[in-house]
Amino acid sequence: MHIHSDDPSRGAPESILSVPMATLACEPSVVQPPSAMPGSVVRVVDVYPYRESAVNPEFLLLRRAPGTEYAGQWRMVGGKIESGEAAWETARREVTEETGHAPDRLWTLPSVNAFYEWQDDRINLIPAFAAALPGDPVLDDEHDAFAWLPAEEAAGRLAWPEQQRLLRLADQTLRAGIPPQLVVRTPPE
Repeated sequence: MHIHSDDPSRGAPESILSVPMATLACEPSVVQPPSAMPGSVVRVVDVYPYRESAVNPEFLLLRRAPGTEYAGQWRMVGGKIESGEAAWETARREVTEETGHAPDRLWTLPSVNAFYEWQDDRINLIPAFAAALPGDPVLDDEHDAFAWLPAEEAAGRLAWPEQQRLLRLADQTLRAGIPPQLVVRTPPE
């Protein structure tokens, strides 16, 4: 690789960095991470349910019931990916299980929830989705209350910064218009 300057005697480069053609013809190399590098895992999904009938989007939060993990916390929908299940299938299943409604529309957020767990030395990558719901949820034994809230109020009730960020991203995407390539279309059976 050659680094160019703006020296007029060298001509006006197209970019600061140029790559000789011989370099482009080489086979790609595989870089092995050092053994001390933490592993990454995709094992759960996050889903941000909303209702479209509102003038401004409102997001559904469910309060975790006593005796459950995260008891008393307001949460969006989430759950574990089962063996053989695609992340989008998990999202659809979890929305149906936790709200009693299949989503009218399910779409991926153009980002993931990512965080590091020092106890297991692993990076968690969590696919994130948004789901339009047809009505109020039917509460199950995991939840004891629900609330439909504007994005900022809903984000303020979530405990984790990445979930707050993703809820705001879902709101921004809804307001700007969901790009068609993000909408999950069930493959034909």
